[in-house]
Amino acid sequence: MPVYLFAISLSIVTVSQGLKLGPFVVEADSLLIPIVIIALVYVPYAARPIRGRVLALRQAEFVTAARCLGVPRWRIVLFDILPNVSTTLVVLGPLLMALSLLAESALSFLSIGVQAPAASWGTIIQDGEGLIYTRPMVLSPPDLPLCWWCWP
Repeated sequence: MPVYLFAISLSIVTVSQGLKLGPFVVEADSLLIPIVIIALVYVPYAARPIRGRVLALRQAEFVTAARCLGVPRWRIVLFDILPNVSTTLVVLGPLLMALSLLAESALSFLSIGVQAPAASWGTIIQDGEGLIYTRPMVLSPPDLPLCWWCWP
């Protein structure tokens, strides 16, 4: 499922009625709504490579040797597998941060992310959208970081 389509559908549902998770209720205008939506959208992008790395490490010789020595499972996970998975997390962290910034600005531009009193790249671009033909420089500063790949 496309990322933005999934994020938009989750946003529409949560913005209209808020988010109710058991005893916890998050209002529709809360800043936590876009955070939860973006986290739900990008969890599979992080979970799949980490799961693959853990499955590969599970068959490694040092894990098999630790199992044969009778080391508890929690200790194998904590001291053998987790340090080897941390390199994957270090690589995925900045990538997912950049993607989540773009997703947040896209949702805010469509008025289903961060709402108007709070500042966001998407809300700033949306505010300058009406002035695009008369004063294009109003739109340029928040839009420049979004199209960094256009620069030579």
